[in-house]
Amino acid sequence: MIPPIILEQYGVLIKQYAKNQVIFNELETPQYYFQIKTGRVKMYNLTEDGKEFVQGFFENDQSFGEPPLFGDFKYPAASISLEASSIYVLPKASFLNLLMQHPDIHLNITRLLCKRMVYKAKIMKEVSIHPPEHRILTLLSHLKSTANVKGLYEVNLTRQQMAELIGLRVETVIRAVKKLERTGHLSVSDRKIHF
Repeated sequence: MIPPIILEQYGVLIKQYAKNQVIFNELETPQYYFQIKTGRVKMYNLTEDGKEFVQGFFENDQSFGEPPLFGDFKYPAASISLEASSIYVLPKASFLNLLMQHPDIHLNITRLLCKRMVYKAKIMKEVSIHPPEHRILTLLSHLKSTANVKGLYEVNLTRQQMAELIGLRVETVIRAVKKLERTGHLSVSDRKIHF
């Protein structure tokens, strides 16, 4: 996302997070821009009955949690490291200064946020009206197009993670993936989905 050499010019720190360590909690005031150097992060909400609704998974070179930095509101979700992770942490004021001095980076972040908004709109529609197979195909299509893959795309999500992203139970995702494999919409080898 933002080249590390530019982040370094604005006083970025690299913070180490252990597996399952909270990075920020829902309703905390945002103070930093986060960009993953290495590792994986999950953003999620907990429902009143304790169920988890995953907003997204992020990995190497991806940023997360930016909208509250622009909108002066609290984090609408929590984030946690899924594995030991090294994360660039830049104070909010330095981040906003960086964007003012680098309009090309600002434009790239705006484009990224717009893509995420489109994804959320698609998923909300899917979750509310479509059967599991359709939801899975929409998710896979989005992941493939985001990755800019033209041929066969290997899905880097577990069945559990897919279920969390599209509001299904893992058992339902497993059954739907088997059905989609039988109908030729995707293939599975060594437990990896290819689309």
